[in-house]
Amino acid sequence: MPSTPTEPAAAAPGAAGMLAVLQLCDSALPTGAFAHSLGLETYIDDGTVGDEPGFLAWVRHCLHHQVVPAEGWAVRAVATATDDDAVWRADDLLAAQALPVQIRDAASAMGRRMAEIGAENFPSPRLTAYADRLRAGTSRGSPAVAFALVGADLGVAWEHLAGAYLFSTVTSLTQNAVRGIPIGQSAGQRVLRALHDDVARGVERIGRMADDEFGATSPGLEIAQMRHAWQRARMFMS
Repeated sequence: MPSTPTEPAAAAPGAAGMLAVLQLCDSALPTGAFAHSLGLETYIDDGTVGDEPGFLAWVRHCLHHQVVPAEGWAVRAVATATDDDAVWRADDLLAAQALPVQIRDAASAMGRRMAEIGAENFPSPRLTAYADRLRAGTSRGSPAVAFALVGADLGVAWEHLAGAYLFSTVTSLTQNAVRGIPIGQSAGQRVLRALHDDVARGVERIGRMADDEFGATSPGLEIAQMRHAWQRARMFMS
């Protein structure tokens, strides 16, 4: 007699949370990240970044001097928030510290899309409230905030969320370098492997950061991101 099919076992709570995180970190997630280089294209146009070692140096600098002290801090702040006001404040601070218009607009657009995807697939009261605030214009939008809300509401520790978010960001930038420089897919994988320790150090730093260290980003990166708006020819929106 053939065996009777059985329903698949439900994933354990921790596993369900990590599966959600992996889904939101997928490079195919339609948030529009593929259209943004975060200023890398300016450095490519200048000839400052034009090969694998040059990109690795640039993405390390971007990770430690922009992503970690801004969005990385926000992931921890949102994931450990004890009230909703702390979540909305993190969104406000991220918008306020993003001086380049393209970066501020990119974060808003990607944050809105991340919140929509999260609310549809992993609904929770806080995420629904955040999506409502974005539609009403009360909050501006950040992918880091939406990402942290999904993970935290599913019980994922902030350290795991921060590591996943940092690595997802450098993965997106690396895919854009593969196309934009170009450096090739194999080179991209070597870069990502080389960044493992950097991501771990970034998470450790986030855990030690005081609130007054938030937004201590690199002026050189911000200037390049501002200059991108006047670049003659562009592949990316930022």
